Amino acid sequence: MLGLALVLIFSMLSAWIGEVDPAKFWNGLPRFASYFHDILPQLRLESLGADLEEWFWNLDGWLALLLDTLLVAYVGTLFGAIAAFVLCFLASANVTRSATLRFASRRLLEFCRTVPEIVFALMFVYAFGFGAMPGVLAIAIHTAGALGKQFSEVVENVNMHPVEGLTATGATYVETIRFGVVPQILSNFMSYSLLRFEINVRGATVLGFVGAGGIGKELISSIRQFYYADVSAILLIIIATVFLIDWLTERLRHRLLSLDGAEQ
Repeated sequence: MLGLALVLIFSMLSAWIGEVDPAKFWNGLPRFASYFHDILPQLRLESLGADLEEWFWNLDGWLALLLDTLLVAYVGTLFGAIAAFVLCFLASANVTRSATLRFASRRLLEFCRTVPEIVFALMFVYAFGFGAMPGVLAIAIHTAGALGKQFSEVVENVNMHPVEGLTATGATYVETIRFGVVPQILSNFMSYSLLRFEINVRGATVLGFVGAGGIGKELISSIRQFYYADVSAILLIIIATVFLIDWLTERLRHRLLSLDGAEQ
């Protein structure tokens, strides 16, 4: 009961500090529903084909922009995962004895994942201009921080007997990591990377709002210009793509984890 009371008190305090107004929320619900009604196209059964063709009039262009978004997410995830792979060993207490090196690596990873992607994207847009590069860099940095934390936790839970055996034979640090640690963690690393790719596809769409390329830029442009039918068409394409990617990556992750369990 005490815990529930504390949760209730802190929730009410947070709502008061955040100036949450239930009346304003309630009054805004009809406008929220009205907006969704406005963006839906008028589809008639007798002219369904023509209505769909008019609704998705720029399908080829939107798919090209969607491909840009997927590439931004993929390349950003790839670069971020590579950086996380390198830094996670330096941040793990069981394979890196230097407290200074561990401290520096962990603080770097914290910085990378603490700063929101959109902040990085805004800075890179200012530095490099509009396009895919700011999105790739923003996603790569944030991914390095997020995956680096997860990877280091996996490394710290490995079986240390192979590592100790390699160290006793005079193996170098790199050889110890390569043959004693990596075989135990590779499937988990791949699973986390696939999960991060799912997240980054959605993130890359939002980064397009600030000029980082992809279909997000087209979506925010349609919203600002009140092209209601275009907004719903683009949203539907994004939602369908995210569902498909989530389904595919989930199957791949389960496959990787099942293979890892079978080997053990």
